[in-house]
Amino acid sequence: MGRIAVLGESARVLDFGLAGAVVVPADTPEAVRLAWATLPSEVLVVILTPMAARALGPVRNPLTVVMAERTSRP
Repeated sequence: MGRIAVLGESARVLDFGLAGAVVVPADTPEAVRLAWATLPSEVLVVILTPMAARALGPVRNPLTVVMAERTSRP
């Protein structure tokens, strides 16, 4: 059975561990690229923060989803 990982800034990804996701905090573009290269083989889907998606660029495998940018509330 495959796993879901959430990769990106610590403040945005840590709570996903409560839902059983593999949490991969990475707060810089370099840390994102290193974390991506070392994802466990059982990860089939990765949720990326916008910063992480920008750090990785357009070519991604496994399946990825990018979180929405944060917006300020009125």
